[in-house]
Amino acid sequence: MSLLPVGPWPVLLVLVVAALAAVWWNPSSRSLPGESRATHWRLTAAVLLLGAAALRPAVPGEQVDTSAANLNVYFVVDTTSSIIAEDYGDGRPRIEGVSSDISAIAAALPGARYSVVTFDQDARVRLPLTTDTTALDAAVQTLLPESYEVSRGSSVTEADARLKTLLQQADARTPERGRVVFYLGDGEQTAADPPAPFDIDKRLINGGAVLGYGTTEGGRMKATRSRFDTSSDYIKDPATGEDARSVVSEDTLRTIGDQLGLRYVHREAGDAIGPAVDGIDLERFGTSEQIEKQKVMARRELYWPLLIGVAGIAAWELGAGITALVQTRRRKETSA
Repeated sequence: MSLLPVGPWPVLLVLVVAALAAVWWNPSSRSLPGESRATHWRLTAAVLLLGAAALRPAVPGEQVDTSAANLNVYFVVDTTSSIIAEDYGDGRPRIEGVSSDISAIAAALPGARYSVVTFDQDARVRLPLTTDTTALDAAVQTLLPESYEVSRGSSVTEADARLKTLLQQADARTPERGRVVFYLGDGEQTAADPPAPFDIDKRLINGGAVLGYGTTEGGRMKATRSRFDTSSDYIKDPATGEDARSVVSEDTLRTIGDQLGLRYVHREAGDAIGPAVDGIDLERFGTSEQIEKQKVMARRELYWPLLIGVAGIAAWELGAGITALVQTRRRKETSA
């Protein structure tokens, strides 16, 4: 049981003592008739119940899981053509795994602020930081790869500058909040030059993971002719004329993890989200005024049964007073 007094307990104690004195302060109280003395005891019980209710006793209720409410979570998502390669689970596009994992991470870190950054030839902030999980779901459900017709090759570290800016801004504005990064992609580098390393101070990142999708056997990719028109044809390899296949590059993803100070986790259909979020230090960033208020709301308050008792005594005394008044009037009418 825990107490959350409505005011300083010394003040509450003085008020209770003063109320009891007001009830019993009567030099002739020892000679009171039985009913009057019973009234004094009922009023005493009411004062004590009010005093106990003012302490706001409670037992633990259903705790609201808000331990991550002091976090900014950044999802860096690969939206190149390879992200729809059909080697996730039973021949499904990799992007389905990406979307599913983002939703699962948000569920595992409730109350955080979420942002989505996508990259192909350019990096874009698809969703600024928000606590609105509906907006996050909408952003995730509308993730589409770039059109292969305009693709000129992309770098797996294309989001470096944009992510760095977001993290620096967050550190300057709300340094008390944790910054968690999840990089979701397949590690396939299609630009002509090797990828430049991520140039982000590791102190700006307080956790997260690099999540990899795809297989070494690879998967075929549907030809996306625009962001709003997906063909049923598959992308062809210009060298062979056969269907092109995208394969995961786990070495590249591990390198990205080393550059960001994050561990690499390969993802397959049906995998639990635990390995991706277990390393996040919730204790470090799990306290804030918002969290404390939510914990208070989760308490199972016990003051209301005490107030019901007070209301019952008040109703009894009110009924007794009305009865006495009626009897007095009847006696006056009889004597008249």
